[in-house]
Amino acid sequence: MFSSVKPYENQRYASLKKECQRRKQLFEDPLFPANDDSLFYKSRIQGIQWKRPKVIPDWKEQEWNPEKPESYVGIFHFQFWRFGQWLDVVIDDRLPTLHNQLIYCHSNSRNEFWCALVEKAYAKLSGCYEALDGGNTADALVDFTGGVSEPIDLTEGDYVADEAKRNLLFERVLKVHNRGGLISCSIKATSAADMEARLACGLVKGHAYAVTDVRKVRLGHGLLSFFKSEKLDMIRMRNPWGEREWNGPWSDTSEEWQKVSKSEREKMGMTVEDDGEFWMTFEDFCKYFTDIIKCRLINTSYLSIHKTWEEAVLHGAWTRSNDPLKNRCGGCINHKDTFLQNPQYVFDVKKAEDEVLISIQQKPKRTSRKEGKGENLAIGFDIHKVELNRNYRMHTLQQKVASSIYINSRSVFLRTDLKEGRYVIIPTTFDPGHVGEFLLRIFTDVPSDCRELTLDEPPHTCWSGMCGYPQVVSQIHVLAAAGLKNQDSQGGADPYVIIKCEGQKVRSPVKKNTLSPEFDVKGLFYRKKPGQPIIVQIWNHNLISDEFLGQVVLTGDPSDRQSVHTLHLQDKGNRRSNDLSGTIAVRLLSSNILTNV
Repeated sequence: MFSSVKPYENQRYASLKKECQRRKQLFEDPLFPANDDSLFYKSRIQGIQWKRPKVIPDWKEQEWNPEKPESYVGIFHFQFWRFGQWLDVVIDDRLPTLHNQLIYCHSNSRNEFWCALVEKAYAKLSGCYEALDGGNTADALVDFTGGVSEPIDLTEGDYVADEAKRNLLFERVLKVHNRGGLISCSIKATSAADMEARLACGLVKGHAYAVTDVRKVRLGHGLLSFFKSEKLDMIRMRNPWGEREWNGPWSDTSEEWQKVSKSEREKMGMTVEDDGEFWMTFEDFCKYFTDIIKCRLINTSYLSIHKTWEEAVLHGAWTRSNDPLKNRCGGCINHKDTFLQNPQYVFDVKKAEDEVLISIQQKPKRTSRKEGKGENLAIGFDIHKVELNRNYRMHTLQQKVASSIYINSRSVFLRTDLKEGRYVIIPTTFDPGHVGEFLLRIFTDVPSDCRELTLDEPPHTCWSGMCGYPQVVSQIHVLAAAGLKNQDSQGGADPYVIIKCEGQKVRSPVKKNTLSPEFDVKGLFYRKKPGQPIIVQIWNHNLISDEFLGQVVLTGDPSDRQSVHTLHLQDKGNRRSNDLSGTIAVRLLSSNILTNV
């Protein structure tokens, strides 16, 4: 996981520690000094003192060794994931205090400092401590894990009323938890006065609660509980204050716990203390909480017993140019004249259907402490189904199959199911003209061969003069077929399409057990010899040898503007068209301008 960690600001922990030990002095970080510049953008608090703790977390070479106190030099390092790279952040152990108390993150135990040290390293990475105030929980989860965050609006999804939808969400939350992911939840505060407001049920608005357990709890006592097998979907949370808990059903002292055996309660780690940790049913959770963030740890190891994802990671940028063919900041699809000028990425789904996870993350704008925190751009992306052999940029809108939300968050996530085929992702800012860098991550079950489409048309090479350069571009869209001949005893067939043009061909996925297949498949051809025909064939897939079912021959003339052709299937050669049963519906689009399709 940390095999390619890069030292942040080129500060190398091992060499800095060794140098301090040689000089017999405590480390003082020159890049994050013990003064107000490390605390605030502009505001100030009087009386702050930076102090060094005398008890240190027990963690490998960073531990405090009472037998060798001189080996401790007050230096620590932590790893965070930022924009596709693990960064190793070095800090000293000077922590800000007021009246001899830690100002920010602290433990209930006075001799435990790991959380304050992690916080300091994260503040250094973010610019200053104030940068962490009101930060985005989803971004923080990604920074700490390198995973992918998925925010879910529980109110908008109406999970309280829709039991089936709620059960599906619970199974997904349970899976994320069981596989080591991090989960956070909150109750949206609608105003500044609402922040930290405590509800009658004991929950606090505007808080980022940590989900500490998710499980199906067995109800009943003794052997009867195993035979009845009655289980309740439950979730455990912790208030970051370490106190003030939910006081409704299944709270620490509620009578509902009498339904659960003592052994089951012990297995759940059930305690009756005001420690900020409490259980709720998942139904009540969806009733009171408004937002949940699941941060998946995406497993890409082939040695794992769990699902292994294939990951594609690509760096991109929205850049500005007066040349429409070079401009890469066209804004969202509302801006139809410029939308397709954005960066475009093609990928393949190679299974009949595959779950696809897509995340786009914008690079934070570097700002000085005097300028304050930089604002995120509103970003998102659309996914379009394209021709099976497309290798050049889209110039006309094609079928949109999915899209993310647009939000001024550092990252945007989408989980979607896609059928076999080729797709183009178009990441955009909401408005045109905005520039910035971004990171695109795509996770699929099998490799997607994701890559950026950079060329608008086939390039001119030294061979173009000898072999000719394309004069016409043709897109063939095979929509469907009907009335195909029975091919098996069940009265069906397993048809697929092959589109041929000038020695190139495109083959569609097989459609199972149908005589009226909905193909919805496209091919794209840059044609050097426009006089040669385009041939569309239908074949039946067999175990030993595939069987020809018929074909149609198209001219692909740019002047032919008929939107859809419904044609009878013909045999190969000169046999009559009515020899074979069935029709095929195709749409043809051709142009003498290669950047028109």
